[in-house]
Amino acid sequence: MIELKDVSYTYPHTVQEALHHLSLVLDTGRCIMITGPSGAGKTTLCLAACGILAHEYGGKKAGTVTINGRNVADYAGLSDIARNVGIVFDDPEAQMIFTTVEEEILSALEYRGLPPGEIETRLASIMEVTSLSALKDRSPHTLSGGQKQRVALAATLALGNDVLILDEPTSELDEHATRRIVEILSDLKRRGKTLLIVEHKYAHFREIIDTLIVMEHGAVSAIGAPDDVLKDERIKRMVIPDFTGIGSGASALAPAPAAGAAPVPAISVRDVSYSYDGVPALHDVSIAIGAGEFVAIVGENGSGKTTLVKQFNRLLTPTGGDIVINGKNTRDCTIAELARDVGLVFQNPDHMFFADTVKDEIAFGLTNLGIGNKDAVIDAALDEAGLLHAKTLYPRWLSRGERQRLAIACVVAMQPAIIVLDEPTTGLDGDEARLVMEILKKHQQKGHTIVVITHNRDIAQYCADRMITMDEGRIVSDTGG
Repeated sequence: MIELKDVSYTYPHTVQEALHHLSLVLDTGRCIMITGPSGAGKTTLCLAACGILAHEYGGKKAGTVTINGRNVADYAGLSDIARNVGIVFDDPEAQMIFTTVEEEILSALEYRGLPPGEIETRLASIMEVTSLSALKDRSPHTLSGGQKQRVALAATLALGNDVLILDEPTSELDEHATRRIVEILSDLKRRGKTLLIVEHKYAHFREIIDTLIVMEHGAVSAIGAPDDVLKDERIKRMVIPDFTGIGSGASALAPAPAAGAAPVPAISVRDVSYSYDGVPALHDVSIAIGAGEFVAIVGENGSGKTTLVKQFNRLLTPTGGDIVINGKNTRDCTIAELARDVGLVFQNPDHMFFADTVKDEIAFGLTNLGIGNKDAVIDAALDEAGLLHAKTLYPRWLSRGERQRLAIACVVAMQPAIIVLDEPTTGLDGDEARLVMEILKKHQQKGHTIVVITHNRDIAQYCADRMITMDEGRIVSDTGG
């Protein structure tokens, strides 16, 4: 059992409490789901519950956290606590240190000191239930975001802990993989494991949730049986995203072609193939996306979605075939030249950040493109993203959802003709996710071409004009193609 009593916490160099007089009990064999807006303190709660705040972080702390009746501060260290509690972080890549998927999972089994024969049996079982057997020899850092999440979960499951804390364990997983993870967690609960899950996919987890907690501003704003909590309409909108009505009446203002001229696609993909170290990721893909279109690209993890869009600004160059952006072959352009045409928001926003402040992150792109009136542009982008209050903060102090919105603001501020976003609603609650899609729709109405990779079929249905489905590196359907 884990118990938090009157816990408050303030991160170094900040004055706002991340947790405010929070009390919570994780009873054995129960499943608690925590949700709420970005910056609400969900991840901080996870760090407190597993003892990381006590042993690894500075800042201002108050209250007590106990695991099995013992104060977390009295444990010898995190390795001692890890015998009781396993955690999957919201950034799975931060947990990976080995060169292959198999080694990541094997290291956890070896840590438990199991006999070689049992290690081999458990390794095969865990890889099978997490659908990783085919990836066992791959480097974790070459995997898709969703595949990395499955590796992090598999390594944590290998520890065999009685308590599992999972921070956004399915945020980058497709529908099929999410359902499989829920099945795994449901089985663990039946076997008496205790689960604390931070998630925004309430509908998928509904059947295994005993207690639903909604956090806002570092405190619990609602707690109880899920059906009781969701009687509050404001809370319900936060927990369950609603994208209906966003696409109605939103027509793009794409520039009209010259009289007698055929329209030039904003993006033309011609027989494109791509391989990672000899492993094929795209197979002869061809599509054309018109100026001002809003396109959703969907498909399972590893289907080639991210590999495809990285070709648009030449982060990747096709192994075969050509990408033409606004009439220019990407092979003839530098990444810097393409930045005026294509802005890409990464699946993991942390891959974009390097500056000391939120303001400087946005200013960097504006400076490189020679965009004037920077202060006004920065303020407008931050205000639109709901981050004006964070202008002087270090980007990595922000919550995952706030970092996601900052990444979007960095790209939108540069006003590229084409805006590409890889899972832009990851880590966002229902209200925030709807806000992001409304922002993107407004930019479409201004004439921008919007391309969104998403696992959320509601986004594809209610926000996009067209849905492209990929599978195993190929386009298998295109509602507008």
